Amino acid sequence: MGIRKLKPTTPGQRHKIIGDFKELTASTPEKSLVTGKKSSGGRNNVGKMTTRNIGGGHKRKYRLIDFKRSKDNIPATVKSIEYDPNRSSRIALIAYADGAKSYIIAPDGLQVGQQVISGREVAPEIGNTLPLSSIPVGTLVHNVELRPGQGAKFARSAGSFAQIVAREDRYVVLRMPSGESRRVLGECKATVGTVGNSDHSLQRSGKAGRTRWLGIRPRVRGVAMNPVDHPMGGGEGRASGGHPRSRKGLYAKGLKTRAPKKHSSKYIIEGRKRNKSK
Repeated sequence: MGIRKLKPTTPGQRHKIIGDFKELTASTPEKSLVTGKKSSGGRNNVGKMTTRNIGGGHKRKYRLIDFKRSKDNIPATVKSIEYDPNRSSRIALIAYADGAKSYIIAPDGLQVGQQVISGREVAPEIGNTLPLSSIPVGTLVHNVELRPGQGAKFARSAGSFAQIVAREDRYVVLRMPSGESRRVLGECKATVGTVGNSDHSLQRSGKAGRTRWLGIRPRVRGVAMNPVDHPMGGGEGRASGGHPRSRKGLYAKGLKTRAPKKHSSKYIIEGRKRNKSK
């Protein structure tokens, strides 16, 4: 894991910062764990554009990731660490003792040849999956379930993790990547360790073309539009456009969008960190 800053031999190379890909050990995915992936181009089922700034990009194949880790007490060996175009983290191909293969999110420090296992009584080591109630307080975890058997929902992107800070009856208190503290049932599974490829946040595309390869089209600022096109449009010269807001008029900064009576609010002990200056 690391980054490369290239010599400025061309304008596109001047600001380009990319990963070094040294941790990868395979260049082609496991055929049995790959499926096709269609891109919508931001259109719905009748062809109408419903999301702007989406389209083009390189073809991708979707890697089927095992977020449930339901094969308990069967050891698996890490066969390779691979690149996944559909996520910021790396993925690891594991082969179980019974012959089955699957992909998992590759935690930081996972090596080819290492053994991983899931189950209630297994050791809380990197790559192993246990119920939260079986993991010691203070441990860093990722791939955290929200409901038992649902599959991992939290802490799946590159470099992210949650920390177990306390136990309360049937629940475990987790400090989430956003800074939020919340209760999660102890029966929910989590994987020990932090997600790898933590240098992903330091990368810079260097040129517009690399962003187009990701399927992202150019975005026009609201203040550069006319009043008919955007609430922040119009004005003489470089007018600021007033309060930042979306095309439909919703405030972009400071407006709370969470439903006030959402059922899961009772599990939140402390809200996520917000920028108080805005």
